[in-house]
Amino acid sequence: MATTGSFSVELRVFEQHREDWSHSYPGKYVAIQDGIILDGFFDSYADAFRAGLEKFGVRREFLVKQVWSTEPVYFVS
Repeated sequence: MATTGSFSVELRVFEQHREDWSHSYPGKYVAIQDGIILDGFFDSYADAFRAGLEKFGVRREFLVKQVWSTEPVYFVS
């Protein structure tokens, strides 16, 4: 079980699948809680978040992450 706020399990699951997902679902969003991957990929963060709330509920954290082969870098000045 993930420690509150750490998302270590969820991020590990994401990294295990990143390569496959980036080929099949680039730019889509996925929701993960502990080792459970929500069925389906979503076009927007909001859609993935809503589906995560329906599946996982509001009492426990879950990760919503966009699928890319590499993380985008943003510069703010």
